[in-house]
Amino acid sequence: MASPALARPRTLDLLEAGQSIWLDTISRAMLTSGQLAAMVRDGWITGVTSNPSIFEKAISGSDDYASALADAALRTRDPYEAFVAIAGDDIRDACEVLRPIYDRADGADGFVSLEVPPAIAFDTAATVAEGERLFAAIGRPNLMIKVPGTPEGFEAVEQLIARGVNVNITLLFGLGQYEATAGAYLRGLERRLALGLPVDRVASVASFFVSRLDTAVDPLLPEGSPLRGRAAVANARAAYQRFEAIFSGPRWRPLSAAGARVQRPLWASTGTKNPAYSDVLYVDELVAPHTVNTLPVGTLRAVLDHGATAPTIAAGLAGSLRDLEGLRAAGIDLDAVTARLLTDGLAAFATDFAKLLARIAAAIGA
Repeated sequence: MASPALARPRTLDLLEAGQSIWLDTISRAMLTSGQLAAMVRDGWITGVTSNPSIFEKAISGSDDYASALADAALRTRDPYEAFVAIAGDDIRDACEVLRPIYDRADGADGFVSLEVPPAIAFDTAATVAEGERLFAAIGRPNLMIKVPGTPEGFEAVEQLIARGVNVNITLLFGLGQYEATAGAYLRGLERRLALGLPVDRVASVASFFVSRLDTAVDPLLPEGSPLRGRAAVANARAAYQRFEAIFSGPRWRPLSAAGARVQRPLWASTGTKNPAYSDVLYVDELVAPHTVNTLPVGTLRAVLDHGATAPTIAAGLAGSLRDLEGLRAAGIDLDAVTARLLTDGLAAFATDFAKLLARIAAAIGA
């Protein structure tokens, strides 16, 4: 990925506006070639996320992991344990690349995310156990364990935060989900504080998915409706409004006084899927302090080339709230839509993870 001819990358302007840019992909080639290190060095990104689909594409889509698979075959016949070993190496190396960002930000940025397997999304105990195991196995302070935003996942988040594990809560689509996520984080911090444990080095982000909402809502609206392409941004801005209220209220103050960090909203699924919309729509419209935006490579390139960097959430919030009212008046049940998106998202990750484990099983002779 060649660098655009920029004296100063626009991503640094976003960082000054309070928004971190994380790369929404990882692969061994990016690490061994120095591409990821160059992105960090040049100020393009300050973090990395992964998920089952990303690893399925990385491992199944190239020969870069052939030697790693051969090595794994000598140690285990369990496809998942082989995956943990192989993906763990990538995540650990990425954490090392991002470690200078983490250190300079005093633990506020520079994170890499690794997700628990989709099969345990509805099992609190299994999620906590695997989250702790992965966090210890990677052994890097700038690792975040990704936990899906199910009711069982929220209980797991509380326990993991209480135990000092950084958490990225993912597959958030609805405002109720977002509030449950923030509540789980607060309860986890409160448990630590009650035990006299430090709260200043426990970090969390709430991954709120954006573009998929427009993909789901647009077909429910009449052709030519002015509300097409507006649900996703409006929904995300409403979530940010709740973030500001939660992390400035009386419950937050004693935690903040003890050094706790806010749980930053992270805008996920921000690559534009409808070619009729701007390729930087879900970046330009969601700039605000204390946020993260995770970008696939193509969207990152577009932002570097022509993305806007001025804060937009506060200025556009009133209009977005009107859009949400308009969607309700048009008969759109966003709660039902977002619930379906969670179900579909979990199913898609489970399918990709099953494909990945089958590929690994064949490679290691399981």
